[in-house]
Amino acid sequence: FYTISSPDADGEVEITVDAGPESGAVAGALAGLEPGATVTIAGPFGDQYYDDEPRPVLLAGGPGVGPAVAIAGRALAAGNEAVVVYRDDAPIHRDRLDALRDRGVSVTVLDADASLTDAVADALERDGQVFVYGFEGFVDDALDAVVAAGDDPDAATVENFG
Repeated sequence: FYTISSPDADGEVEITVDAGPESGAVAGALAGLEPGATVTIAGPFGDQYYDDEPRPVLLAGGPGVGPAVAIAGRALAAGNEAVVVYRDDAPIHRDRLDALRDRGVSVTVLDADASLTDAVADALERDGQVFVYGFEGFVDDALDAVVAAGDDPDAATVENFG
């Protein structure tokens, strides 16, 4: 599985790749590349994107952390706030998450079996545009947590990886 994880596209695009045994041939081929390699990408393309909302609340499961760290970085660069709630059994991008936290982003990392309810409620204590990135089970859990927090799940920007 792979996701775009760079905050902008100024000459380079960073991707996050999970090259585990269930990830498929494309992820395995990408994982075998050296950093800085040139590649051509022709999809699939998501249709959800960050449009400089002032306080993105980023709910990420698994490889959804790629777009979450990218959006949080871009929000900071635009002078905005950001919140990241990330759940995974083997969290990645720890350095980027720590750097975002050091720059003022509220970052919560949860174990794969942890409930999202409290973390999402805390994240939504103030207004923000909810973004959800992850596989179907995570997306369902995240939207349930949004409802439990009293927010409208239909207003969330959602990218379901299947």
